[in-house]
Amino acid sequence: MFNIFEELKKLPDSPGVYQMKNSFGEIIYVGKAKNLKKRVRQYFQSKNHTPKIQAMVKNISEFEYIITDNEVEALILEANFIKKYRPKYNTLLRDDKQYPYIKISVQEKYPRIYKVREVKKDGAKYFGPYPSAYAVNDIIDIIGNLYKIRKCSLKLDGTKKCQRPCMYYYINRCTAPCMGNVDEDKYRAEVDKAIGFLTGGEDLIKSLREQMIKASENMDYEEAAKYRDQIKALEVISEKQKVVSANSYIDQDVIGSALGIDEACIQIFFIRNGKIIGSEHYLLTNIENESREKIISSFLTQFYTGTVYIPKEIYIETAVEDMEVLEKLLSEKRGNKVSLKVPVKGEKSMLVKMTKKNALEILEKGSQRIRRNLEESMKALEELKNLLELEEEPKRIEAYDISNIQGVQSVGSMVVFEKGLPNKSNYRRFRIKTVTGPDDYKSMEEVLERRINRGLGESKGFNKMPDLILIDGGKGQTNIAEEVVRNFGLNIPVCGMIKDDKHTTRGLIFRNREIELNKRDLVYKLIYRIQEEAHRFAINYHRNLRDKTLFKSELDNIENIGEKRKINLLKEFGSVENIKTKSIEELSAVPGMNRRAAESVYEFFNKEK
Repeated sequence: MFNIFEELKKLPDSPGVYQMKNSFGEIIYVGKAKNLKKRVRQYFQSKNHTPKIQAMVKNISEFEYIITDNEVEALILEANFIKKYRPKYNTLLRDDKQYPYIKISVQEKYPRIYKVREVKKDGAKYFGPYPSAYAVNDIIDIIGNLYKIRKCSLKLDGTKKCQRPCMYYYINRCTAPCMGNVDEDKYRAEVDKAIGFLTGGEDLIKSLREQMIKASENMDYEEAAKYRDQIKALEVISEKQKVVSANSYIDQDVIGSALGIDEACIQIFFIRNGKIIGSEHYLLTNIENESREKIISSFLTQFYTGTVYIPKEIYIETAVEDMEVLEKLLSEKRGNKVSLKVPVKGEKSMLVKMTKKNALEILEKGSQRIRRNLEESMKALEELKNLLELEEEPKRIEAYDISNIQGVQSVGSMVVFEKGLPNKSNYRRFRIKTVTGPDDYKSMEEVLERRINRGLGESKGFNKMPDLILIDGGKGQTNIAEEVVRNFGLNIPVCGMIKDDKHTTRGLIFRNREIELNKRDLVYKLIYRIQEEAHRFAINYHRNLRDKTLFKSELDNIENIGEKRKINLLKEFGSVENIKTKSIEELSAVPGMNRRAAESVYEFFNKEK
């Protein structure tokens, strides 16, 4: 038995990271400390906590800690644990972005240019980061037009030649060094020009303009026109970049924030070589009763420990806790000095105000969108209640889907909508345990029995029963679900969600009668969304299982059916069960299939008929 007050006595006077856990052993909070003994004791000895911390302390059953050599190590470890465990009471950065870079593989005999999201120490040249993948693609396309640098992933060492070039050669975007007839020095000269543009486009434009004038004076108008087109293409990129400072070419980030009731928005302007190349916003949750300083500090730690690039200077609106420690951490990661600055006046102060204004705009629009979605969802629930003649609106709806996309072993999904909106933390997946082969009826029976059993046993995550159960299927699946609910003595209405020939939501099955839905009604949009979400959740589970090779597909055993045809068949018909019902003509019409392959599939599933 873990005795918190006994364990508090054992805490060391060292820097480190601590993890608070609840009675289920789940990590609910992660923190860093300059002195573990003093910091962790404060949670249990002080009474001046915010409501969020008070709620967290009530749920602590035990804690663990890790000693580090210094505060910087503790900061890194804290950020890693927060990203890994997503603790309930930590301020969390909702971010899945990885910035794109342009990479030129100068270490290769014939360098290539392409987009990457990770910087490696491999001798290549990297440019960025760029906040938009579209910007990267535009730049790579322009460089392809101007300098004909290859994009392919072929390893060209000069010893092997391709039989024919790719399409980029035929559309005049590559000189085809893969054919072995391109002078390496000339190719390198074009690569150097591309690098020159990416490191300082103005100088390159100036040089091209001089060459254009010279070609024009020599009456080489075709060459002059080529330079003219190149200049225009480069100016398109330059015009998209707003000049911030003509005197500063230091890479900088400018950060501003806006605080809502339960989330905050952080806006960043990315300044590279004195120009704003773009901006991005991020949302943080679990901010109740947190100060602006604490929220910005949490963002800086989580964001910059996860990004591959850190600028020389970062401008923020207010000083934050552990500012010196943060600077030291960022400097170590960058490899040289990084400064956190709070501008009081001047250009950077104006930019910070601009980021704050943008962040507030995004937060307000988000709140308005949430309110609008909630209003529409409540109206849809009212329509659903009237349609099914229920006594009350079904505030909690659970939808189930059984999927056999890989044949032999079925899986089930449970998605939850509360007040008409998805509650993804309540979603659950089921691997079918008692059913052999793809049997949707028995699989549905197993899933519902397991779910209700856990709910009646007050299992965590299942103790709240639904007001309505939706089944992705027709009368057969719906009748099975109704029988399971009755056997448990429960009075939960059950509906089947049926699709048309195009696999699109058509209506509902309720009490053995079919109810057509009008596509213009809000209730249709709600049912459609729920059905698609249940299907998507089940399909994603299948993909994970497939990637882990946990089960084979029945289609793997069919002659003339390889991986591509198998995927195309499943994409077209949704499941092996649907494939079994199709004619040879329908199977032949699937992309990649021919009559011989279609006959193999048909004969495999109909050999016993």
